Amino acid sequence: MASVSPLSPRSFRNDPDSFLPQALGGFVASHPDATWNTAGYIARRSPVVDVDGNPAVAVISGGGSGHEPMHAGFLGEGMLAAAVPGLMFTSPNAVQVTEATRAADAGRGVVHIVKNYTGDVINFRVARQGLPGIDTREVIVADDVATSSDSGPGRRGTGATILVEKVAGASAFRGDDLDEVTRLARVVAEGSRSMAAALTPGHLPTSGRYTFDLGEEEMEVGVGIHGEAGVDRTDVATAHETVARLAGAVVGDLGLTGGDRVLCLVNGLGATTNLELDLVFDEVLRFLADRGVTVVRSIVGSYVTSVNMAGVSVTLTRLDDADGDTVVELIDAPTAAPAWPVTVGVDPEPVDATTVVPEDVPGTAESAVNQWLSDFVSGVVASVDDLTELDRLAGDGDFGTNMQAAFGDLPSPLKGTDAEVLAALASRL
Repeated sequence: MASVSPLSPRSFRNDPDSFLPQALGGFVASHPDATWNTAGYIARRSPVVDVDGNPAVAVISGGGSGHEPMHAGFLGEGMLAAAVPGLMFTSPNAVQVTEATRAADAGRGVVHIVKNYTGDVINFRVARQGLPGIDTREVIVADDVATSSDSGPGRRGTGATILVEKVAGASAFRGDDLDEVTRLARVVAEGSRSMAAALTPGHLPTSGRYTFDLGEEEMEVGVGIHGEAGVDRTDVATAHETVARLAGAVVGDLGLTGGDRVLCLVNGLGATTNLELDLVFDEVLRFLADRGVTVVRSIVGSYVTSVNMAGVSVTLTRLDDADGDTVVELIDAPTAAPAWPVTVGVDPEPVDATTVVPEDVPGTAESAVNQWLSDFVSGVVASVDDLTELDRLAGDGDFGTNMQAAFGDLPSPLKGTDAEVLAALASRL
């Protein structure tokens, strides 16, 4: 099987053993409200209080490193009171969680947001059992439709985790009690589903190995955020086909029909460009619009990653009649967490962003054919790939694309005098 790249996986690092401590140190140093505790967690410098300055319910989360900016990037007023990082794709241990919970508690209780992975679930539960003096609650996120809800461990927790964290954190910040923060977090967790696909696997900076093998013309459908291979391997599909499969599975599992309202998260897995994510979001919007499903709020970006996997996940959260408006208010509520987007899409609709190129076609139907300039334009258009490659070797590789944009839609043959044709070509250039 052909490899995905002629290069071996490479990362910026020093020693593999020092990679994570240095990376965490760099994050803490860049986050003005973060402080590192040697028990193995990141806490807030600011007190855990509500909007009126009174002690608030503390919301904490954590999991294996490699999913950044989740969870540490969502530390801050209005979201998490502490983030507990494990080793790469490895759950934090129960001692870390215990100490983070004890430190975060402001006297009104603590909510644990836990992704449904066996290690995370066990270690967070052990931590709660060791803290009988603190009122703690658990919210399990199990949104990945690529995994079975009927299996032993159940569905994996993936992209919906940050939506649960945001709603819980905002609920706590407005002053809700422990029961209400937990209830609203569970509403989002239970009403959310996700599915992901990848064009290349990720690789761990600490090992220098791909998380799974994938051929050049293949894509993996149903991948997990710990670098797990998917449930199906197919030929590389178009974005339209990929979204139909991912969003279709999510819509089907949630039982969405015309008139339903949703939150939508299009999430990159670490090595997917913003332009690709925007294209995928456009496809998701059109897919849902065709089915009469309304997107009320949207988030597009890389928030729950698998280190550097070139992939995308689609998450939808049903907004029911009872709590839907409250959930939207909490999503909209301000937060100091640096990774939460400054703006969230409001009632987005598909947009036709086509650029209309001026005609600038020389001559008229009665004009004589200008053979030599017709041959010139045909030669340029036929050489677009070669021109792009030459420019790639010398510069930024856009020359052929520019020539295609200028000349690609001209009629053949061109008609008109030399002056008329050259004037039209100059205008297009």
